[in-house]
Amino acid sequence: MTTRAPSRILVAWLVLWQTLKFFRRRLQDPDPKRVLIAHHLYLGDTLTITPLLAKLREKYPSAEIVMTVPKAIAPLYGKRPYGITPVPYDPSDFGTLLSLVKMSGFDLAFVPGDNRFSWLARALGAKWIVAFAGDRPPYKSWPVDQFVSFPDKPQTWADMIAALLSGGPPRPYHRSSWPDPDCEPFDYPASPYCVLHVGASTPLKYWFAERWRILAEHLTQAGFTVVWSGGRKEQHLVSEIDRDSKYSNYAGALSLDQLWHLLNKASLLVTLDTGVAHLGRIVDIPTVVLFGPGSAVLSGAGEFWRDSRFLPVTIPDFPCRDQDLLFKRRIPWMKRCVRNIHECHNNLCMAAISVDMVKGAIDQLLIRSIRT
Repeated sequence: MTTRAPSRILVAWLVLWQTLKFFRRRLQDPDPKRVLIAHHLYLGDTLTITPLLAKLREKYPSAEIVMTVPKAIAPLYGKRPYGITPVPYDPSDFGTLLSLVKMSGFDLAFVPGDNRFSWLARALGAKWIVAFAGDRPPYKSWPVDQFVSFPDKPQTWADMIAALLSGGPPRPYHRSSWPDPDCEPFDYPASPYCVLHVGASTPLKYWFAERWRILAEHLTQAGFTVVWSGGRKEQHLVSEIDRDSKYSNYAGALSLDQLWHLLNKASLLVTLDTGVAHLGRIVDIPTVVLFGPGSAVLSGAGEFWRDSRFLPVTIPDFPCRDQDLLFKRRIPWMKRCVRNIHECHNNLCMAAISVDMVKGAIDQLLIRSIRT
């Protein structure tokens, strides 16, 4: 059994030491030599930090940029995209904190998402910490030096994260910026093939088994090999969808770096609103995403991924997509639903997404991909 208590105690002690060490007023360095991005986010939110990486590299071309990365996600950063140094980190793994402490001493730090990681940034000797305003409770933000407000007009989460660093947006994403990670060999399906990713963070984002079956048959008739994808705890979803095992099943069988390579050689990804949708943009595969409870605006392509082959399928202004909280901050223009299965007993927003809508998006995206 793991616990965060040892890490929290060490972080608190280091914050006290750093406060006493730099008791004088802290000032922002106009030319930082070492930059830290401190977080412990899931796959999708971690990948949406990419515009900030690009912007930092453009603004500070010679700076060392260190980013904490959840251990399961770290292999994706093995070839150091944008020249960053990824450091595996888990608040429950004391050893990962000790590895970070050895790297202490940063001129500038950014905290995307939960401001409790501003304490980690200060513990690691960050002299100036930038984070979003409005996190609760207030003590989570005590170490923050500069607060950035959320925009008053609709914007993607990725573009908002990039705005933590002052200045204009970074250049749009280009596939060459992210080298393929290494991975253990595995068997690829026959080409051309499509990946249908059926898992998500909540059952309220699931699409219906019968509709997946119809879509798989449609793609097969179009000349594609169809393969299923999902996480290690999502094999049962594929079993429910494909009871006769007509199609190859990669659910739970691949690491993230192997999934990267599976997507990299695919002709199409159809996925629910989950981290794999963001991975599709990084790999630059034609990607159709089904948005039910989630916001197609917040998780869309935005400015940074404006050239990506990405198409959302959703019902705009769905009546019960009416919540405006993001990391405990209220954003008036944002409309999404983060209810759990006890609060919502039928995912009508997913039921409203028909097979024909998804087929239409696939046809549109594949035609656009051929033209470009």
